[in-house]
Amino acid sequence: MTTDLALPVIDPRGEACDDLLALDPAVLAQARFAIIHDLVAFAEDRVSVWLLSKGKTPGDAEVEGFRLLGLHRQAAQGDASFNACRETCRELIYQTNMVKAAIDDAEAARHVRLAIMVARHLALFINGKLEVAGLGEFCCSAKGIRSEDADRTQGHDFDTTMTTP
Repeated sequence: MTTDLALPVIDPRGEACDDLLALDPAVLAQARFAIIHDLVAFAEDRVSVWLLSKGKTPGDAEVEGFRLLGLHRQAAQGDASFNACRETCRELIYQTNMVKAAIDDAEAARHVRLAIMVARHLALFINGKLEVAGLGEFCCSAKGIRSEDADRTQGHDFDTTMTTP
């Protein structure tokens, strides 16, 4: 594989994924092993960035033989909302395995394309979580707002029955 096909690990938003998706299926099939290797490294990097943002050191433990799944498990500890990307990590591993098991170039190219889209989705999910974490609590279910509402409404009786017009 030529170096211009490599997915840079430092591409935080997965913009190189768009470039890969634009490639001819024959090129994707020819470079499939290098691309999926880069995609898994990219995904590991994104999860590692999340861990680092939480003050944790990314580990080397593997789950079911994959460091990506080990990193995900580590990231989800103490943050149940991170479990939302569990299946995305597992899907990337699945697509990687399907690329390795492909019986022809067309099938391999199809699974490479799916793996690219899944890796990009994971990057966008993690970037979104990082952005929200940087903003702090901002939505109506945020603890600070709930606490403030509780203080304002304490002692008031509200009619919660619904009426139809």
